Amino acid sequence: MNVILTGAPRTGKTTIIHKIIIKIDKECTGFYTEEINERNQRAGFKLITLDNKSCVLAHKDIKRRYRVGKYGVNLDCIEKIGVSAIRKGMEQNKIVIIDEIGKMELFSTEFKDIVIKVLDSNSKVLGTILFRPHPFCDRIKHRKDVDIIEVTEENRDFLPEILLKKFN
Repeated sequence: MNVILTGAPRTGKTTIIHKIIIKIDKECTGFYTEEINERNQRAGFKLITLDNKSCVLAHKDIKRRYRVGKYGVNLDCIEKIGVSAIRKGMEQNKIVIIDEIGKMELFSTEFKDIVIKVLDSNSKVLGTILFRPHPFCDRIKHRKDVDIIEVTEENRDFLPEILLKKFN
């Protein structure tokens, strides 16, 4: 079973993922992303695995070829920490959390390859995906084995309970 949340920015997708992780912690692995705030302003994003490894995914001070807006993207973070967390979930046959399949992560071919592998595997996947059209994301959204749920202000409060039933 593959369930992928989508929705406009700041609708609560990652908050829902956190609520699920709290309830089924021992049954899942993978990663989530978190904002890095400096002086009350967003300065970047951190990738955090469920076994407590973390790295800076993107930051305004990173000067790299790959950029999303003002943020330079750290491909090593995605490929060494994020991809490894997904692979570990497949090997352990746990629920694999992927928060998120977004612009920053999609610079990595290795990341895109492991996402397809985990979706094709017997592992259960709970993730978030870019709301806007994107060729890679659109292919995932149109897969018959992926249940896409749009998170809105109206449904975000009761979605965690619905998702917990799907994964139990």
